[in-house]
Amino acid sequence: MAERLPPQPHPDRLTDFAGRPLVVGVVPDQPPLVALTAASLARATGACALYFAFVDRSRYPVEEHPDGTVRHAPVDPDLADENAWTDRAQRLTAQIATVMVDQEVPWHFRYLAGRVDRSLTHLARAVDAAAYVIGTHTTHHRHVPEFLHHSVGVQLSHRQHRPVLVVPLAVVDWKGRAPWE
Repeated sequence: MAERLPPQPHPDRLTDFAGRPLVVGVVPDQPPLVALTAASLARATGACALYFAFVDRSRYPVEEHPDGTVRHAPVDPDLADENAWTDRAQRLTAQIATVMVDQEVPWHFRYLAGRVDRSLTHLARAVDAAAYVIGTHTTHHRHVPEFLHHSVGVQLSHRQHRPVLVVPLAVVDWKGRAPWE
């Protein structure tokens, strides 16, 4: 039996940018540059909305809803603080609201669970997003395999067909060494 390949990127699968939402991956205390870049791209493409999403890896999706939201549960119920995730969601929503106050772009926040690349892909499919906007790593990885394994941008660009815009959050001078070098 022949190996079944997943659907490949193709012009027929292109989601036109005009009027389509963007999915923006966020983490707590992320620099505002990611949200501002997403807002700028949204204005330039006439995006109908931005969907900011945080993916909690200490929780897993129990049910995925058609609007991109999920019902989730803790991976380890013995260690779970059920108020912690709602507190985190409120803090993230407040951080995003502060950055987006004068951006004139409609936005929504989604608290997701599980694997980051899969969760963002589910949301993008649910809202028919044109692309993703994510920030680069702010932690340093010493080895290329570790860097690539943990890179959400790399995972997304190899596991689904939507473009990924990666916003640099920390750069290394050309004379210096990159964290994985």
